[in-house]
Amino acid sequence: MKVGNKMNLEKLTTETRNEETMRLDELSTAEVARIMNQEDQKVAVAVEKELASITTVIDNIIKSFKAGGRLIYMGAGTSGRLGVLDAAECVPTFSADPSMVQGLIAGGMEAMTVAVEGAEDSKEFGESDLKAISLTADDIVIGIAASGRTPYVIGGLEYATKVGATTATLSCNKEAEISQYATYPIEVDAGPEILTGSTRLKSGTAQKLVLNMLSTISMIGIGKVYQNLMVDVKPTNEKLEERSKRIIMQATECSYEKASLTFIEADQQVKLAIVMILTDSTKEEATEKLTKANGFIRKTI
Repeated sequence: MKVGNKMNLEKLTTETRNEETMRLDELSTAEVARIMNQEDQKVAVAVEKELASITTVIDNIIKSFKAGGRLIYMGAGTSGRLGVLDAAECVPTFSADPSMVQGLIAGGMEAMTVAVEGAEDSKEFGESDLKAISLTADDIVIGIAASGRTPYVIGGLEYATKVGATTATLSCNKEAEISQYATYPIEVDAGPEILTGSTRLKSGTAQKLVLNMLSTISMIGIGKVYQNLMVDVKPTNEKLEERSKRIIMQATECSYEKASLTFIEADQQVKLAIVMILTDSTKEEATEKLTKANGFIRKTI
């Protein structure tokens, strides 16, 4: 997609000028805020149009998890940062092992705060980053790129295909180039940015909405949620310890005292404490019940 030495970006919605904001520099703060809010409202509608594709990808993530595989996000710039963020949040929210959901960003962790020149333009870096984590056929790789053409992501997807891993993509342009390299593409087109080409805005919001769905719903699919409670929360601080006790109370309708004592007896494992109370079991008995139920509380009661 090059014309001479210039990359052809003309057909990318993410690079198109927004006709509603041509006078952005002349508007008042309130006017810009109003327009920005109106444009942001278009994002959820655009995501809704891709629900079928999103559902398919989630089902494949669950399939990978059940096979012992991992969810690997890959991206550059804002896209890469959002993948790293979503992966990091899975650890405290669902007590997921840090290796279970991983975010790879072109240029490495340094690129989370400082742009690493040329990193996103290297297909080789995409391949080498996946080799470094010993990618397997049980894993699923999701390439994230607002433009839909990032070489780093393409290189990673090509290698993932060679390994036999499941591949998916998340882009913010229709007929995105990276879609050609994945079995399950997601293309969310929310229209031109209010600030031309600034894909950390609507495109970033669209990606965050989809990533929320991918990780949260896949965790529901492997038993890390009971009712609408995050029963696998990792209590790493005082606030989360109190939240854990409240979750136990909400799930079992027990007293604060009962929740606190069982929480301690269950070695601060919320899910285990809930099963102990709901099934009137010892810690050992409840552990066995959860194992047989593959971690689903509802299947133990």
